[in-house]
Amino acid sequence: MYAGAVAVPLLIGTGLGFNESQMTYLISIDIFMCGVATLLQLAVTKFFGIGLPVVLGCAIQAVAPLILIGQTHGIGTVYGSIIAAGIFVVLIAGFFSKVERLFPPIVTGTVITTIGLTLIPVAVTKMGGGNASSKQFGDPKALLLAFVTIGLILAIQIFGKGFVRSIAVLVGLIGGTLLAGALGLVDFSAIGHAPTFHVPQPFYFGTPKFEPFSILLMIIISIVSMVESTGVYFALGDITGKKIQEADLKRGYRAEGLAVILGGIFNTFPYTGFSQNVGLVQLSGIKTRRPIYFSAFFLIILGLFPKVGALAQIIPEPVLGGGMLVMFGMVAVQGMKMLSKVDFNDEKNLLIIAISLGFGLGFNSLPTLFAKLPATLQMFTGNGIVMSSLSAIVLNLLFHGYPKKTSEKEVQPSVLTGKEITQH
Repeated sequence: MYAGAVAVPLLIGTGLGFNESQMTYLISIDIFMCGVATLLQLAVTKFFGIGLPVVLGCAIQAVAPLILIGQTHGIGTVYGSIIAAGIFVVLIAGFFSKVERLFPPIVTGTVITTIGLTLIPVAVTKMGGGNASSKQFGDPKALLLAFVTIGLILAIQIFGKGFVRSIAVLVGLIGGTLLAGALGLVDFSAIGHAPTFHVPQPFYFGTPKFEPFSILLMIIISIVSMVESTGVYFALGDITGKKIQEADLKRGYRAEGLAVILGGIFNTFPYTGFSQNVGLVQLSGIKTRRPIYFSAFFLIILGLFPKVGALAQIIPEPVLGGGMLVMFGMVAVQGMKMLSKVDFNDEKNLLIIAISLGFGLGFNSLPTLFAKLPATLQMFTGNGIVMSSLSAIVLNLLFHGYPKKTSEKEVQPSVLTGKEITQH
């Protein structure tokens, strides 16, 4: 899960043009807060914690929206929107079980598919060197590193077993970086410049700013993350033999919301339940929370030493691009697996998916289509993920109405089960 957690700050930091020291802090504090966020879910109190062997990490679906907010309104607005979204999650935790019915597989599957497909061009750009306008873009050495990384990930998935197979992306990144080192393409200066020890600082990047449309955008992403986490909770409950009650979900949502608030305060990103851990629990057969406690404290300790965070910065852009191509592709496939539960014989469902995907991918690729509209409105129309989400929700309500409440036995198949979790 380290690869998945580190990928988010690497992507967002690069997208917002962070310098070396800022990237080191960003990655280190992200590792630290992953541990803190995980502890919030493990320790059950009256108000927080679902008490399952769940690991929380950065939500990959937040990458594109946060880069957009940062580029449009600045880094302060990024963290203001995260804090506000976290407060929203805590406040709606009590009645999200009703709101959740607005997000059946046809909606969540479409949104997750759009997120994955939207991010793939980012990975492809990195495969060529990171700057498409550069004369060195697409250098044969860069392409070699990218495709060797992808090849290693595929080889581990085909021939690896158990734990090794579950960390295929991380093995691919390490292998690609070793090859880059042999070619003299690895820069170790970030490790030398990083301090040995640091203490997390609230508002490291400045005072948060609260901009209404940015907040609404992050609230939409947070709701999608909550739906995704619900699938993780039910899958883990199924594997561990724990019946998930409404009270458990409320505590789980509140813990997730609190983790998002802390992420905004300490300048990291939104957190959600990592589906990868469902596969690991199933593979290992270890169903207790004890190893997850060790993992959480281990992450916290690692986050206190910036040189560990700086290690992620030595990964060359093409290697990172190869790994991200696989990860983002798997995100899209995860969305498609959700859509496999949809009745495609119903033409209304086909229209919902077709229009929502069309809005999502089309508007994201050419945001200038709405250049003559007010700037605040362009923040939505130019963001494919938001347009895909809104269109899927509205069209589903229009064609199918507000869904009736189903029993727990009917709800669980609509979310990811343990056997269906994608291994990133």
